[in-house]
Amino acid sequence: MRDETTIRDDIVKQLATVIDPELGVDIVNLGLVYQIDLDEDGICLVEMTLTTMGCPLTGVLAKMVTDAVKRVPEVKNVDVEFIWEPAWTVDRLSRAAKLALGIH
Repeated sequence: MRDETTIRDDIVKQLATVIDPELGVDIVNLGLVYQIDLDEDGICLVEMTLTTMGCPLTGVLAKMVTDAVKRVPEVKNVDVEFIWEPAWTVDRLSRAAKLALGIH
């Protein structure tokens, strides 16, 4: 049985494969993932935000996140919850995302 840290790292790795279709950068480096919780029943809650409220890609990204996180063997189901507080800002971008997007 794998430990919690290893499982969480795997979930983050899978989330990093989800590329925002508009920006071409993964949601982890964009700073869109706020919280990850995996309960003992294998249900993973991913709390995330989007760069803009009312983004038309909400459903698409939720499915992409669900499909990615389900690749982790310990995850049986995924709930994606979009939250708007705290509001996303460019300060949440990783250094790699800032370079990819040309933000200095």
